[in-house]
Amino acid sequence: MDLELYFEASTRLGAAALCGLLIGINRDAHEKPAGMRTLALVALGAAIATLTALWIPGFGAEPDSMSRVLQGVIQGVLAGIGFIGAGAIMRLGRQGENVQGVTTAATVWVSAALGIACGMGAWPIVLIGVLLVFFILIVAKRIENWLLRQLLPEGEKGHPDRTEDSG
Repeated sequence: MDLELYFEASTRLGAAALCGLLIGINRDAHEKPAGMRTLALVALGAAIATLTALWIPGFGAEPDSMSRVLQGVIQGVLAGIGFIGAGAIMRLGRQGENVQGVTTAATVWVSAALGIACGMGAWPIVLIGVLLVFFILIVAKRIENWLLRQLLPEGEKGHPDRTEDSG
């Protein structure tokens, strides 16, 4: 039993779950359907799939094979997560003119991508990615609302005082 491997796996999987939990706090705070537990599981699942592909016995011996397997795993995870994200998107109104949940769907997808990065041990990408996610979810929303107040007349569709956060 190699304790270093267990430590490495625990670090990568734990970091993925933590990324999802942290992003989920924002979604829970806005009462969105995909919150802490959902996004933690998405990130953890993506990390598990990535880590499993990386640790196939004899995997590193053939770099071409390794890149094809990893490419397939990453594509499969991100495509599959798209279906979960699609479930978070709702079309409201008789004509479906009001679409909600797109930001939540995007957080599901980016949580999976961060899980893949954690599974690969790409720590600079994880750190910068998480920081950018929080900037986008917290700071960019305030900038967006301020710009809309400046550019749109009050009461016009899209004005932040008229509509709720549809993410």
